[in-house]
Amino acid sequence: MAAGVNRKISAASARAHTRRAKQNASFKLPSGIFTKILLVLSVGILAWAYQAIQPPLPKTCGTPDGPPVSASRIKLKDGRHLAYKEHGVPLDAAKFKIVYIHGFDSCRHNAVVANTLSPEIVEALGVYIVSFDRPGYGESDPNPKRTVQSLPLDIEELADQLGLGSKFYVIGFSMGGQVVWSCLKYIPHRLAGATLLAPVVNYWWPGFPTNLSTEAYYQQLPRDQWALRVSHYAPWLTYWWNTQKWFPSSSAIAHNADIFSSEDKELLPEILSTTRNHTALVRQQGEYESLHRDLIIGFGTWEFSPMDLDNPFPNNEGSVHLWHGDEDLLVPVSLQRYIAQQLPWIHYHELPGAGHMFPHAPGMSDNIVKALLVGEK
Repeated sequence: MAAGVNRKISAASARAHTRRAKQNASFKLPSGIFTKILLVLSVGILAWAYQAIQPPLPKTCGTPDGPPVSASRIKLKDGRHLAYKEHGVPLDAAKFKIVYIHGFDSCRHNAVVANTLSPEIVEALGVYIVSFDRPGYGESDPNPKRTVQSLPLDIEELADQLGLGSKFYVIGFSMGGQVVWSCLKYIPHRLAGATLLAPVVNYWWPGFPTNLSTEAYYQQLPRDQWALRVSHYAPWLTYWWNTQKWFPSSSAIAHNADIFSSEDKELLPEILSTTRNHTALVRQQGEYESLHRDLIIGFGTWEFSPMDLDNPFPNNEGSVHLWHGDEDLLVPVSLQRYIAQQLPWIHYHELPGAGHMFPHAPGMSDNIVKALLVGEK
């Protein structure tokens, strides 16, 4: 058995060892420091995230920091202002009075039916049209409390203050067409007739069969699937999602041409030439209370389904028309067909080869207005 080895440790070595031990001990971090660092970092990240998702305050027209007011406006009961523009024959000479509701990322000047309706039809039928800036757009005050119901009530108040009479017509295009469903729900007693032009659909309306709405939903570009998913399930993230630079945001907000059909693209040069002067006006009060609020309301949870609506004109004293192109890449035609099947009182007009922008096609506004006002197809 081997014997152990005895090693002598010098006094100098012992002192050196002791000094190293003390030095090592002096570098030891205080107890709990890592927890504190993690807590500070977490608070910092949360504070950054909170700031990132907070939209800026709108630049309301007529305020010191906002754009000037140049439009005719009414003051609503809640104190907000609604800007409007009149078209056609003078109101006191009109036989037919129409309220036009503009679409997404538009304003009162983008009233395609009013702008392209032939003078012959205007004079022959005695047509008066008023278009207005929806809340947050153009020169209408934002409405942070906007709901599915609030805009029809704004329209009713606009009609009363302008003196349109007990009944009037409504025509809405795209996102404005979606608003017409709300008018049929909340102010049907005020309507003489209604037309929906390529109305935006909410994929979460309970009236749709799940397989149908799911199939239509996935026909969208992936970036739009995500934009609408965020608006529906996490509306508080809508501002951040559509302003961040890491992932593609809504195609409509980014003006991505991929959402347009071949016919739409043929119409775009003329559309752009007539809207270029008003482009800056549309978003001048900020994107959150206009574009983003549209997404939150339009694709949020509704308290009713359009497919459950009753016929507002059971005695044929008026009519409701829905026009849609079968090559619309923005709003799937399959969902409009289903709605028309569920509502047999709807006059459904499907246009072969047409895309989302079909109301801008030559002669289209004449056909739309005649169908609504005098029943001509």
